[in-house]
Amino acid sequence: MTDGSRPGLTPYREGVSPRIGLLRGWLGAHPVVGDGLAAVLLFVAALPQLLSASKPMAGLVRPDTFSAVLTALTVGVVVLRRRWPLTVLVAVIAGITVMLVFQREPNTAVVLAFFLAIYTVAAHRPLAASSAGGALALLSFVALMLALPIKVSPVGALTNCALVGGVWWVGRSLRLRRAYLAELEHRAARLERARESDSRAARVEERSRIARELHDVVAHHVSVMTVQAGAARRVLDRDPDAAREAMSTIEEVGRSTLNEMRRIVGVLRTDRDEVAAGRELSPQPGLHEVGDLVDHVRETGLSVQLWIEGQPRPLSPGVDLAAYRLIQEALTNSMKHAGPQARAWVRISHTAHDLLIQIEDDGRGVAAALAAGEDSPGHGLVGMRERVALYGGELRIGPRQGGGYEVRARFPLD
Repeated sequence: MTDGSRPGLTPYREGVSPRIGLLRGWLGAHPVVGDGLAAVLLFVAALPQLLSASKPMAGLVRPDTFSAVLTALTVGVVVLRRRWPLTVLVAVIAGITVMLVFQREPNTAVVLAFFLAIYTVAAHRPLAASSAGGALALLSFVALMLALPIKVSPVGALTNCALVGGVWWVGRSLRLRRAYLAELEHRAARLERARESDSRAARVEERSRIARELHDVVAHHVSVMTVQAGAARRVLDRDPDAAREAMSTIEEVGRSTLNEMRRIVGVLRTDRDEVAAGRELSPQPGLHEVGDLVDHVRETGLSVQLWIEGQPRPLSPGVDLAAYRLIQEALTNSMKHAGPQARAWVRISHTAHDLLIQIEDDGRGVAAALAAGEDSPGHGLVGMRERVALYGGELRIGPRQGGGYEVRARFPLD
């Protein structure tokens, strides 16, 4: 995604003005323009020396038009430095050689173009090519120093050679850094894609499980309707009142079944697991079995207290099942990650319009357990969110004030 509507422009960094960010992106997409500007600046920097009337180095002639042409050609090839780095380096070395052959002094701009070509080879070519370019530059530099009409001291020669090697090393280091940062970005992108894939797989798995459970609820209702319809048919003639009661039951169960069927629509389905014969006729667990669930958890060593507030009202089987599974998963996570000597509290509040579920513990919490290297809580948290969202509820999962972990859910009962 680029910043702005024009293609090829990279988004500007935070803290940088939009104009500078757009300019950077445009120059990055058109490197020849930036390199051309650098070549022009180098030639402009050479003008004072080309127009100077001062005496040149011993054995060399004063700058003239030919010197200006050679300087322009030598620094002009910098325009192509990122496209053909080795070729540009050879061209710059050739330009300096021609200057010395015709007894022209290599000015500062030409020397800077030489170092820029060395840096470009090191920064934009693989190790083998950049090493060859660096060796060529060093040997050429030594040969050009020997070709000068004045003698260079050993210390000066070593310093100049170290400068050539330093420029090459800077370019190489920047290339390695760019490669390292690019690898980090690619790795982060791969991890993000893997995380999204795992998250999608978890959602699909949980939705499939929820859909299967809702299917069992609907199958139970249909079985009840079938039994009631058969009973009404048998007693229709001799006991009309019983038949009417059976038909009312069928009507009520049918409405509940339609509501659960609407919940299934939109939930991703997979092939159903094989179930034992008669499973469709047995109802799924609900809040009426929370007491047994708490007793079972207590047997594992986790101290659990249960409060039920408000006047319980009939719940749809789907909401009843979702609330039970929510408490079950939260207590399971507390058993796994709260740690020894931890306590847990379960509060179920029935209001006029909502069902409120709150599960807390005073243990270390899931985040601390994961930091200690314990097993992941798996897809349970994803399942909680899917169940609550399926019925239009709200869910909060996170650290508890004062330590521990907390799960809060609200199921609307309208």
